[in-house]
Amino acid sequence: MADILVVGALHHDVIVTAPRLPMLDETLKGTSVAYALGGKGGNQALSAARHGASVAFGGCIGSDEAGRTMLAQLAAGGVETGAITVHPTLASGMSAAIVTQSGEYGAVIVSAANEAIDAAGIDLPNGIKWLVLQNEIPAHINLAIAAKAAQTRVKIMLNAAPARAMDLALLALVDVLVVNRIEAKALAGELANFAGTLVETRGADGLTAYLPVGQTLTLPAFPVTMTSAHGAGDCFVGALAARLCSGDTMHAALLYAAAAAALHVSLPVQDRSALTPLDVFNLMETRHVDGH
Repeated sequence: MADILVVGALHHDVIVTAPRLPMLDETLKGTSVAYALGGKGGNQALSAARHGASVAFGGCIGSDEAGRTMLAQLAAGGVETGAITVHPTLASGMSAAIVTQSGEYGAVIVSAANEAIDAAGIDLPNGIKWLVLQNEIPAHINLAIAAKAAQTRVKIMLNAAPARAMDLALLALVDVLVVNRIEAKALAGELANFAGTLVETRGADGLTAYLPVGQTLTLPAFPVTMTSAHGAGDCFVGALAARLCSGDTMHAALLYAAAAAALHVSLPVQDRSALTPLDVFNLMETRHVDGH
């Protein structure tokens, strides 16, 4: 039985490492290439499963090798895939990312089959506690799934990434909204009357959470040496959802998620799937961080 349903995008990621980001019209020689399951939905589902939650995924892939590979990767990561449909003509989503030696990155995504997710065909698993959504799929799909969840009192977490105009009907259903600095600035006007918990992540500058009771919680970042920031936000969201499902307070869940994201950015890409809750708790004990 799943604790969390993640509905979102799946991308077959091509990740190139290069000394720096290329300039306009420049061809730059890279140093390595890797292929991975991506898309904010896929990344967050795997993160939540990695950090102890039982996770189901709803989405859409193409009838192609990339889609079959992503299904296998989700299943291998402990994610239920029964609510993923196969589109007969659209290709699976993909992304091409460049990661620099200093840890910066840029990426281009092609949504493809992710645009064809059938919200009406996704049933909420019995007993789920949280629905997790992102902005990589059309807003009307998010709203349709969130409306189903709200009817059954399932908690809703929205990662408003990438930034786009906020659907106020969707926002009214959201319990926890996670944004980064760019997204927070872009959505400042729409978030003024948000009634849920707003979490603004700030990378190496930590995070601030604005709770419904009027409390503001500020946490510094865990000190680590970064190898790449790619996927840090998705790791954070998945870990946060997992810990809230386990019964943690918001403060405790945010501390854990911040530590998980810190470990994520400190590890080489190929080692991140081996991250465990024990690793996170060890970091929390050895590099104590507290909020106020």
